[in-house]
Amino acid sequence: MPVSEQLRNDLEDVANRLRISSVEMTCASKSGHPTSSTSAAEIMATLFFNELRYDIAEPKSASADRFILSKGHACPILYAAWEEAGLLSHEQVLSLRKIDSDIEGHPTPRLNFIDVATGSLGQGLGAAAGMAYVGKYIDKASYRVFCLLGDGESAEGSVWEAAAFASIYKLDNLVAIVDVNRLGQSQETSLGHNVDVYRARFAAFGFNSIVVDGHNIDELLAAYEVARNTKNQPTAIIAKTLKGKGLVGIENEDNWHGKPVSADLIAAIQARFHGSSKGKLVAQKPINDAPVVDLHIGSTVMAAPEYKIGDKVATRAAYGTALAKLGDANPRVVGLDGDTKNSTFSEKLLKKHPNQFIECFIAEQNLVGVAVGAQCRDRVIPFTSTFAAFFTRATDQIRMAAVSFANLKCVGSHVGVSIGEDGPSQMALEDIAIFRSIPNGTVFYPSDAVSAERATELAANTRGIVFIRTSRPALPVIYANDEKFEIGHGKVVKKSEKDSILLIGSCVTLYESLKAAEILEKEGIHAAVIDPFTIKPLDGKLIAEHAQRVGGRVVVTEDHYAAGGIGEAVSAALADIPNVRVRSLNVKEVPRSGPPDALVDLYGISARHIVEAVKNFH
Repeated sequence: MPVSEQLRNDLEDVANRLRISSVEMTCASKSGHPTSSTSAAEIMATLFFNELRYDIAEPKSASADRFILSKGHACPILYAAWEEAGLLSHEQVLSLRKIDSDIEGHPTPRLNFIDVATGSLGQGLGAAAGMAYVGKYIDKASYRVFCLLGDGESAEGSVWEAAAFASIYKLDNLVAIVDVNRLGQSQETSLGHNVDVYRARFAAFGFNSIVVDGHNIDELLAAYEVARNTKNQPTAIIAKTLKGKGLVGIENEDNWHGKPVSADLIAAIQARFHGSSKGKLVAQKPINDAPVVDLHIGSTVMAAPEYKIGDKVATRAAYGTALAKLGDANPRVVGLDGDTKNSTFSEKLLKKHPNQFIECFIAEQNLVGVAVGAQCRDRVIPFTSTFAAFFTRATDQIRMAAVSFANLKCVGSHVGVSIGEDGPSQMALEDIAIFRSIPNGTVFYPSDAVSAERATELAANTRGIVFIRTSRPALPVIYANDEKFEIGHGKVVKKSEKDSILLIGSCVTLYESLKAAEILEKEGIHAAVIDPFTIKPLDGKLIAEHAQRVGGRVVVTEDHYAAGGIGEAVSAALADIPNVRVRSLNVKEVPRSGPPDALVDLYGISARHIVEAVKNFH
């Protein structure tokens, strides 16, 4: 449809007001990225004031279109757009980067119009794909998802993981816009202005790929129309732009990344105004067709565990059982996996509720990114499953999920040397350390099938980032089906009045601790044994109580490296308790393949080594 001269003039004026605001706020903060912002001015003007559907009264309405600024350093242009829309005042945007302002140096959901934190580049498209998947297949609503990427960040592999996912699932409600402004932080980007290569790459990944002049209103609006009418494939708009566009003497010049510019440059931008007034263009309202969602799962809704004491069940299998039960309890519990579902047992949910499962294939960064996007605006509770070792590949996505205040559940199986013959590449020995470091996160390490099911139920009812560590070996059930479990509360699984040492272990090493306690008891040495259940928060009170009761000797055994593990957590919890000493048994070197029991013994975390540690405790 032809663009009227009046609309073109109005949108050009909006774009230039966005430029001016971006310059003013970065001048006020004496830092920021005005040149990365001004290259996207026409893109933002046409999107926010002619294409996106939203209402400033409820910017994160379930039915509103979603926008993700993947190139998060260009947030001044985003703040300027919301200022133009009337959600933010000019005074607010001038507080950019101040310590008491939520108008931060990169976007975070402290602001009511931000869904996910960005700034660590290459992550926006994965989150956008997660939102689009939920919109198309779960909400079945008309809202659309737009993601603005930088050309520099398109070197990130996570971008192409997300692109593959979006194409596989025919996400025609997703539009990726690449701001190809040629210049990176320290030099020209790898492709410069070779927009045909970007077009070809996105096309090869299954996108309807369109090249436009990113400063041309007519071409941008035409591309949005094509995207709107394209079915069964996502659209990529490759926008050729100039970094610092509109800034005289700086436009398309190197060495201006992340530097404020002189306010004197504003006059030249003002000279281009056609006379359109601020607030003239108003976004269309959303189509209110997103369903009302209730994510509450009461503690009595999920069916109780059904095991017999002594049954041998792997905690990974019990997790799968519990996940399927959660799917019964709430249709908004969604499982995601990276082609390991028959090992993590998340396939139990797939088999029972196929519409509540998203296969993300072997792309763990995107697995987490999609989950983070899926949970936005409280549409679903995502449970992401893979081998725990492979979550290390997505550590940055997990870290940024915390900055996004995401409600994300991660379940990692195949932990430690006890997985056996698969060898060290598959053995998670760093995972507890990673997830313990996530602020406000929760780390479960259930030891048997009953506690694994309860951990899964608690995870669903706990907002925030939760990690459940599950194991491969099938181990005996030790808890009754009606045993109550709580976050931050451990279990004393063995004690007597004669105890002179406290043993602490989780899952495999809990059983090794119990074996060691039996051996020691035959020799007249009595040991109490604690199962922590949650490693974060740790039940420091319970551990301290029993450490003091037994005379201050504690041995912690874990199927994990020392750094960041259970031993360090216990030591920290007991640090201020006088006359308490902690000895930690853990994996101290890169392990090798072998039978599980042999490896547990070889790397010093078997009952034999626990007995030796107790006898040599000085």
